[in-house]
Amino acid sequence: MNDGLNRAKRGAEMNELPFIENGAIAVTDGEISYIGTSEEAKTIIADEVIDCKGKLVTPGLVDPHTHLVFGGSREHEVSLKQQGVSYLDILKQGGGILSTVRETRKTSEQSLINKGLFHLDRLMSYGITTLEAKSGYGLDKDTELKQLRVIKELNKQHAMDLVPTFLGAHAIPEEYKQNSDAFLQEMLNLLPEIKYEHLAEFVDIFCETGVFTVEQSRQFLQKAKEEGFQVKIHADEIDPLGGTEMAAEVGAISAEHLVGASDYGIEKLAASNTIAVLLPGTTFYLGKDKFARARDMIDQGAAVTISTDFNPGSSPTENIHLIMNLAMLKLKMTPEEIWNAVTTNAAYAINRGDKAGKLMVGREADIVLWDADNYHYVPYHYGVNHVQRVFKGGKQIYERRNSL
Repeated sequence: MNDGLNRAKRGAEMNELPFIENGAIAVTDGEISYIGTSEEAKTIIADEVIDCKGKLVTPGLVDPHTHLVFGGSREHEVSLKQQGVSYLDILKQGGGILSTVRETRKTSEQSLINKGLFHLDRLMSYGITTLEAKSGYGLDKDTELKQLRVIKELNKQHAMDLVPTFLGAHAIPEEYKQNSDAFLQEMLNLLPEIKYEHLAEFVDIFCETGVFTVEQSRQFLQKAKEEGFQVKIHADEIDPLGGTEMAAEVGAISAEHLVGASDYGIEKLAASNTIAVLLPGTTFYLGKDKFARARDMIDQGAAVTISTDFNPGSSPTENIHLIMNLAMLKLKMTPEEIWNAVTTNAAYAINRGDKAGKLMVGREADIVLWDADNYHYVPYHYGVNHVQRVFKGGKQIYERRNSL
């Protein structure tokens, strides 16, 4: 699955998926040392041979958008949603993000680490070997730094690779309801310390009705870039405010959600290097009928990826296979586009395109062995885990006992 590109796939390229029938992979000292046919591989002397007959073998999956570290959970909000209360109305009542903020503020660092390890194990079981993890449930100095330090520690303790993003501007805390500009400045004031401690690679902001405006977001991201960070943006999740086109204008590495992206926004996105990170699980879980317009984005030439958006409120799932199913059913993506979206494009969306998302000689051996004999099967058979074994750097980090 090496496409020869050194960038995310765009437009029609996303429908191209390099594939070897009856292939073989050799791993030496944790790196891929051979990729080719099984016939050619017969000359290789190996200490161990794993029979993959009838199995699909792929790169480790990459999840480019998660809210991994948080306190508490939000199952109590389900009844409100069933009554038709909107996400923004729940937020106004002190629920939603603000509920998780209160829980995260009072949860100890060690408890957050323990909880994070549990969720990472589950994410890993679905074949994810690299993921992005955002802060954003602190909305104050101490808790935001606590979350980022937890992510750093999780990256040390767990086999998976974690890429940290500072999302201090995730919502407006209750104490700043009347002065969101002052809150944004407080978050910007954290950047030197975050940079000094190497706590985040990216800075993100939630540009949406009732949260931060396009202009506030633009200024915030520009200042973050001046501090040396790459930037991302939660844009146009609910309303078409113009965050999509602004993300392209400021050179964001990714624009995320994009359910409400306008025609002009999609046009600007397709003409830029910004990668669209689409989150169909969130739309599905919130009971919405309108999904992000992946088909329009790809057909116009944009680079698209998908993610679990794992979080306690709007997408409480680690099951990226379900997201792949939704990408087929609701985003109208082809199997080839879906596989590119969860491997190479997802890696480029978190600045790991040179390390993850492809099977290449010389790269770390992040490999998934599937209970499927072709790549079409996984997005077709929905809602279950198809992974048999996961390898990180050539070492097995997960195995399901009852496999075909």
